[in-house]
Amino acid sequence: MSEIFVNYRTGDGNETAALLSEGLSRRFGEDAVFFAGRTIRPGDAFSEELLAHVRRSTVLLAVIGPSWVSHPGLREEDDWVRREILEAWHHGVRVIPVMSGRQMGRLDREALPPALRHLAELQSLRIASSSYHKDLEAIGDELALLISRLAERDARKESPAEEPTNAPRASLTGDNNGFSVQAGRVGDIGTVVTNPTGPVHTGTGNQQNHIVHQPHLTGDGSAYVAGDNHGGISHRFGRAGGDEAGRR
Repeated sequence: MSEIFVNYRTGDGNETAALLSEGLSRRFGEDAVFFAGRTIRPGDAFSEELLAHVRRSTVLLAVIGPSWVSHPGLREEDDWVRREILEAWHHGVRVIPVMSGRQMGRLDREALPPALRHLAELQSLRIASSSYHKDLEAIGDELALLISRLAERDARKESPAEEPTNAPRASLTGDNNGFSVQAGRVGDIGTVVTNPTGPVHTGTGNQQNHIVHQPHLTGDGSAYVAGDNHGGISHRFGRAGGDEAGRR
């Protein structure tokens, strides 16, 4: 049976419920979420399937739209939205109100039928079309914290960490007489430089040239001769540098 039961009113929050069900199914698996419009198959006993899944679920998400409280069905004992919520409470299933839209305020206890007034005392979640992905992620995070079995099958924790898209990427080669290719984890595009005759730099960042197999000299008083020398070598040095305090 599914861990998550999505409760909704047709014509008032059902589109939000469908998106919520789809998003949570992608994250935790289709069998983790019960959504009547998708889960109940042709030929199944509708009422039996609904009640069985409510009783065996771990959490019921009651999607509440703008007209949810004022709908006359909420005051009828055979109304399925009402029955599912009461059945969940009767079997110890956690019920979480999910407010559909940014304009939805907290539930007014006095506006609810007596049997459902406890809903107004429960901490709710929210999902809106303008912030759907952010809200869906927050709801999924809460469910993963509440239900260990969902945390174990959370698809988000299995996704490999990606490199920051703004990280500098560069490629440096020494002297080349053929061609140089830049490739790697930068997408499907590479850089090809044909017939370079010196150091090649592609990407972003500063270029640093280093000649392989030749000396790298720094400081005063060094001399290096490659090849024949038929004359003298002379040095002229500037004044020796002092410390920072001496140059003030």
